[in-house]
Order: sequence, then structure tokens, then C-alpha cells
Amino acid sequence: MGKLIYGAASTEFEVDDRTLAHVEMVALAKLRRNENFALTIESTSSGRTTLWLASQTDLLFVYSGPKPEINRVWLDKLVDSANTASGLQLLPE
Repeated sequence: MGKLIYGAASTEFEVDDRTLAHVEMVALAKLRRNENFALTIESTSSGRTTLWLASQTDLLFVYSGPKPEINRVWLDKLVDSANTASGLQLLPE
């Protein structure tokens, strides 16, 4: 299980490594183009959290194991999600 660490306060969100690798690719691509967007993370323990990601946001992607192989079809679905008004939703693979 990896972690997405967000903001100067270092708020941590547990995300499985496979999902985290895909989120990282989407986030880096959008932020490289200075495209701000929302990311919604759902958890059984903390409910639903929506984060605003901008190029000024501190982000840290921490993996518990080797970086998984990327599924291009799933990545494309996540990119499409990130480009909507509601932002990136962690859709199932």
C-alpha cells in the first residue's frame, strides 16, 4: 500500500501502489501543463476527500514496492476523468 502525501501539512492518503502509479502519471502530466484539477479519494475509514491539485501543491508519491506496470486503457480513462468538471475520480481498472 502506497501513500499520497498532500500539501505543506503533509496529509497522508493510503492508495494501493497500482492505483497510485496511475494517479501519479495523470497528475504529473496535468501539472506539467499548469492544469489545476480536483482529485477525489474515497476511503472506508475516512469517507470521501476531494483535493485541489495545482503546480504549487506539495505532492509526494510513496510506494511500498516496485512501480507497477501501467495499463494504458485505464490511464486514458483516468485522464478523461481528470478533464471533467468534477476532476479525477479513482475509477476501477
